[in-house]
Amino acid sequence: MFTQRKGLLAAGNLIVDHVKMIDAWPSQDALVSILSQESSNGGGPYNVTKALAKLFPDRESRPVPVAVAGLVGDDPDGQWIREDCAEHGIDTSQLGVSATSATSYTDVMIVAATGRRTFFHQRGANALLDEQAIDFSRSDARLFYLGYLLLLDALDDVRADGRTGAAHLLERASGAGLTTVVDLVSEESDRFRGVISPALPETDVLLTNEFEAGRLSGIDLTDFTRDKARSAAETIREMGVRQLVVIHAPAGAVALDCRNGEFVTSGSTIVRDEEIKGALGAGDAFAAGFLYGFHESKALDESLRIGACVAASCLRHPTPSGGILPYEECLALGEERGFRDF
Repeated sequence: MFTQRKGLLAAGNLIVDHVKMIDAWPSQDALVSILSQESSNGGGPYNVTKALAKLFPDRESRPVPVAVAGLVGDDPDGQWIREDCAEHGIDTSQLGVSATSATSYTDVMIVAATGRRTFFHQRGANALLDEQAIDFSRSDARLFYLGYLLLLDALDDVRADGRTGAAHLLERASGAGLTTVVDLVSEESDRFRGVISPALPETDVLLTNEFEAGRLSGIDLTDFTRDKARSAAETIREMGVRQLVVIHAPAGAVALDCRNGEFVTSGSTIVRDEEIKGALGAGDAFAAGFLYGFHESKALDESLRIGACVAASCLRHPTPSGGILPYEECLALGEERGFRDF
């Protein structure tokens, strides 16, 4: 039994993103030019842990030690992930290797003029991850992050008892003493309630963007206002989330404490349009900053502000982690630019 838990164990989608900057989005059968390309980390667990590693590059003094759990293939992309994690001090002792499936990857197309992104995804080994794949007795982490629901086939499947594999996995994490954190993917489908609802009673903290929260709650958040965001968060709370519902959007973010009804908001950090190189991973960067604040028991509004600062630094590079600055520099960016009214 671990007497003092510390750190974050992140499980689920570990992906290699092949990021291509293009000059325009083509119509069917048309051709556009690729202006630049590079490979990077992708998927919530990988992005969040790498963001925390970049916020606190000295692994010996890192306030939130980070580890990943999941499956990669026995191939160059899988080796690349393991080497990149080792370089950044991310523990991979629970990262398994599939003998039958390739490492998951995504071709990401980013329009240079707008930063808008389109994803072509190969599920690969991530689809095989199930509720028995993680040994929580080997972890002294305080937080267990699982993402993304809707993109983890085995965990999204409903079992004979009517609960999903993810619900069973989260229950095991809670039973081992970890606080559970769940993240979603912005899938165009009608599966949100069927796949996600069974996991929410086993979720302490739900992280979601405005699209996902809208699909889950049934409230249109295209116009992301405080009142609409609060209504969506309260609807989701009634679905069983135990501690916090956090919704983030380009304009700002909100957090609802499910235990006492406290509701706080923060505007996003102001970033000039010409500085934005892409929004890939910005939501995961926000999650990393917020979860650092949550891990350190900071006030909700401060945690939202930290998340906004980390997300702003992410926007300045086309990959999920290339633009993330050390923690104090992220905060300085927010102080320098200020925050939107929200």
